[in-house]
Amino acid sequence: MEIAAVAVSATDLARSAAFYELLGFSFPPIEDDAMHLEAPGPVRLMIDTAAMLEELNGEAPRPGTASGFALLAGSPAEVDDAVERVTGARHTVVHPPFDAPWGQRYATVADPDGYRVDLFCPLAGAGGTW
Repeated sequence: MEIAAVAVSATDLARSAAFYELLGFSFPPIEDDAMHLEAPGPVRLMIDTAAMLEELNGEAPRPGTASGFALLAGSPAEVDDAVERVTGARHTVVHPPFDAPWGQRYATVADPDGYRVDLFCPLAGAGGTW
């Protein structure tokens, strides 16, 4: 088995889609009654309305305090640029970019509903499996 999709919930689909588009995802136009969005890719990003998930699961979705997923950037500068876009759009930066002791340029941002996304790229000469 392999991961086919990652999902988050949103109180506002358009606001969440706009956030993830800052990170390079692309969504189809949002219909007025939409309860689900998908950005295509090798691993799809799915966004469901919090109201729909609450109805399905009997409780409101809750974002965690750890990242839900991580995005591999093409360069350390790409990590920094993504964080600048997130900052410029007034979203939350949990951890600004830094050179981590494990050999990556690393940052963590939070979507409008609090789901955390790690952004990273191996540093030159650091080795690693990515």
